[in-house]
This record gives sequence, C-alpha cells and structure tokens, in this order.
Amino acid sequence: MISEVGEGVPDDPPDLHLRDGVLAPGLVDLQVNGFFGHDLADAGEDGWHTVVRRLPETGVTSFLPTFITAPVDVQAKALRRTRDLLPGLPAAAAKVLGVHLEGPFLAEKRRGAHNAGLLADPTPEAIATLLETGLVKLVTLAPERDGALAAIETLTRHGVLVSVGHSDATAEQVERAADAGARKVTHIFNAQSGVHHRDPGVAVQALVDHRLHPGLIVDLHHVAPAVCKLVFRSAPGRVVLVTDAAAAAGMPPGTYELGGEPIELPESGPPLRADGTIAGSGLRLDEAVGNAVRIGIDLVAAVDAATRVPADLIERTDLGRIAPGAAADLVWLGDDLRARTTWINGQKAF
Repeated sequence: MISEVGEGVPDDPPDLHLRDGVLAPGLVDLQVNGFFGHDLADAGEDGWHTVVRRLPETGVTSFLPTFITAPVDVQAKALRRTRDLLPGLPAAAAKVLGVHLEGPFLAEKRRGAHNAGLLADPTPEAIATLLETGLVKLVTLAPERDGALAAIETLTRHGVLVSVGHSDATAEQVERAADAGARKVTHIFNAQSGVHHRDPGVAVQALVDHRLHPGLIVDLHHVAPAVCKLVFRSAPGRVVLVTDAAAAAGMPPGTYELGGEPIELPESGPPLRADGTIAGSGLRLDEAVGNAVRIGIDLVAAVDAATRVPADLIERTDLGRIAPGAAADLVWLGDDLRARTTWINGQKAF
C-alpha cells in the first residue's frame, strides 16, 4: 500500500531514481480475452499462470479476463473453473478483478466475431445461473434483446457493471439501458450502431450521455485516429482504454483461438476470422496509451483512461492512482511509453 506521496527532493536518498520516462499507476484492462497464446475462457492452470505472470510486461497490474459468447451452462462451468484456479495464482502477478462476460446476450446483426447460433436473450434464469458463480464483474449485452432492461437492473443490483455492446440499439434504447443502470459501452464504434444525423445509435449515446463510459481500442485499426480523437474530446474523463486482446496478443503471426474457434494473426493488423471479421486484437495496453499520445491525446488523459477511469468504474478506488491508501501497483513507462518496470503490491513483477 502507498503510505505517502510528496513533491520535491526528499531528505533521504531515494531507493530508486527514475531518470526519465513517467511513473504511472499500474494499468487496468477491463477486456482481455487472452494473451501469449492462451484463450482464458478455456485455458488450463499453466495458461493462466503464463498470462498473469507476463501481463506486467505490458504495464498491466490488474484486469478482467473476458469470456466471449458460449451457452450459459458452458460459461458457468468456465466461471467455476476459473474461481477454483484463482487461489493458486502467483502473488507477484497481474490481479484478476473478476470476469467480463461478452455475450451471449448480443444482437445477431452486430455479432462481429461471435457465433450467431449461440446468441440468446438474458432470461432471469440465465442471469441467476451466471451470478451464482460469484465471479461476474462486467457483462456486455445488447439492450434491445427481450428481457435486457430487467437483466441490467438485476446485474446492477448485484454489483455487476453492465456495458452496452454488440448492439444495433437506437440512442433512445441505450438511454433506457443507462436509466436501468448500464454505465459502459463496449469498444465504441465496433460492432454497434453508430452516428447518423437522423438515426443515432449506440455510439452517439455513448458520447453524449455522461453516465456512460466508452471503451476504446486504440490500436489504430479498430478505430481510425481521427475518430479516437473525437471520442476523447466528446467524452473527457469518461474514456476507458481497453485492449480486447485475444490469445494471439504477444505472439508471432499464426493461427490461434478465440471462443473455441480459429483466428489468424497476420503480419500486421489485428487477428481475423476466416471471413475477414476482426476478432479481438494483438494490442498491449501500454501501447494503447502510447498510440493515444502519438495522435495528440494529452498524456495525463491517456494514462487516466487506462488507470483511474476503469478502476473507478468497477468500484476499485484502491487501484489506478498514486495516492495514500492505494495499492502500490505502479509502472515506469519509458519515453516511448512502453513498460520498463512494473510493481504489484510494492513488489517488482517485471
């Protein structure tokens, strides 16, 4: 835990002098499907150990593993398996803050890389089955599906963050979702209704509704640089940088898996399904911060979007800041904004 924060030259010689770069809070990623060759939805113990030990290489000190669309009983089984694995994970490694379920309560028209045959309505029985595991922290759903508003109210009441995503909803439908408790929009502009001057959709409401926090993938492939700047300017203090990293992240070009189906990582650009649909990313979160700064986003705003904003959104005010009482999760970013050293709970993790 951080006990004190000060300014100026200390009276006693410092234990560590950072000669350049930036000292930032440890990065918090709310959307990590996998990394380093492992899809977390079905990874074994070795895969989980690899991911949590190596994520600090990217500056990430805490994250939400993300499980994409599958039958509810399969997701519940994966959640229980994950719950059993967590106590055995190493201490000096990225913290698992819960699980993000991205599906199956999505719109078929905006399914992206998700399996259309597995999409479903969020019935009370389905929501109860998932909540029983005690591990769900974030759910992405399409608010236009039958039963969605009631599901949002139930999830919110149980302390689960709800995010609108993979949705063809109108702005008005998204506003009603926010009224019911939704507070986030998953990867804005990707797999959702967008901006039209007479028919505004999810993206418009994400930008104008101050209750909503747009998640943004700044790999400069998912969203063009000018549009990334639009998001930051339209939603100051609300943007959440995410990677949406797939198992291909941190790996050489080749074939990997997302949700049990193959994806191909090309020489450049994000992973793809066989039909050319983008399937997650190969992005690092420190790289996302660097990309944001390089296109003109203020450094403080970019770091905030990868630290304090996501931490506060999932009600972890002990994370994402350098302040007395906060966890001693820190990352030293070099002048290129790549992670040089990462500390978790005051212990060097990378």
